[in-house]
Amino acid sequence: MINLNDYFDPVSIEKPDYDFISGPARFSHNIFIHTENNPIQDPEKFRIAILGVPEERNSPNIGCEKGPEAIRHQLYMLSRVPGKLKIIDLGNMKKGETFQDTLIGLSEILSFLIKSNIFPVIIGGNSSLIGSIDNCFTKLKIHYSLASIDSRIDFQPGKNEIDSFSYLNRIIYNPGNYLNHFSNIGYQIYLNDFQAINRLEKRKADLIRLGDARASIHLTEPLLRDTDVAIIDISCVRQSDAPGTINTSPNGFYGEEICLIARYAGISDSMKIFGLFEINPLLDRNSQTSSLAAQILWYFLEGFGQKLDEKKLLSAGETGHFTRYHVKVSGLDEDLVFIKSNSTERWWFEMKSQNNKTKYVSCSYDDYLTANRNEVPVRWLRAFEKIS
Repeated sequence: MINLNDYFDPVSIEKPDYDFISGPARFSHNIFIHTENNPIQDPEKFRIAILGVPEERNSPNIGCEKGPEAIRHQLYMLSRVPGKLKIIDLGNMKKGETFQDTLIGLSEILSFLIKSNIFPVIIGGNSSLIGSIDNCFTKLKIHYSLASIDSRIDFQPGKNEIDSFSYLNRIIYNPGNYLNHFSNIGYQIYLNDFQAINRLEKRKADLIRLGDARASIHLTEPLLRDTDVAIIDISCVRQSDAPGTINTSPNGFYGEEICLIARYAGISDSMKIFGLFEINPLLDRNSQTSSLAAQILWYFLEGFGQKLDEKKLLSAGETGHFTRYHVKVSGLDEDLVFIKSNSTERWWFEMKSQNNKTKYVSCSYDDYLTANRNEVPVRWLRAFEKIS
């Protein structure tokens, strides 16, 4: 068992810039904060751990190491998250002597938190830190799926040096990795290499273009519901809403859209790690980006507090909680079986694996309507390919 106090610097709490929300109602007054006078004790009492990783090495985004403190300052001025979610702010992780040392240390911390049933929320820092997430699951021998919400897919075939633009190289080209599935939400076609896109599509990755995601943003929820790790690169947000990063674009998600996506990640039944990266206060205007980042985290935590973990109810055969629909589609030997939650109105496919085990794959009402038009939903086809 590791002592988390050895890995983190205490938080230095500053007086808020303004006091719109009274002390007892503020976020900072309803969590445990690791300070010099309050060391980390009994972390197992908490459900969520916030950890800053002030690391800018292996990235051209010089200044992003200041992101965690800027985000924390804005987050602490927001209101408390509804419910009784027990949250601890571990502080900022101490930087390793080398970037690789930081990766190893972060991997150890994440492994400890997951084994202790504590959900890690990472505030970066740059996105090349995501390699430590892969190291963590490899160490724990847990297969996982990764969803990146990013304008650029950080995969550069043939590149040997790993940085924040190519962290996926280390994961995909590692024959011992435990990555089952990769998806990207919100990539912008003109910012990406067609070769990288083609290679990932051959690996059955789900790649959702920005226009498609924005046109039906509710359809990102089923994808995130089956995802173990969700990471947001703030450059997925348009420059007018988030100027504080090196890779801005005039196009991207609006602030309210990325907050909704973060909430979808929070209510996910499968989610094990959430991360937010690449915020650079040196490039920000009037704390606009760090303020949006704080609201993204707030919406994630609000969603987390509302999750029902319905997948467990499905697996346990809680039939009274759900309604089952059978749809006959031409060309298929058996009916497509849809299951709808009576409380949240979320949808799943019921499918059989090769060893005849029942699997539940998240889908949407739109998929149900597609089947009723005598068409096989694309999401069902992709799930069938994976199961087969």
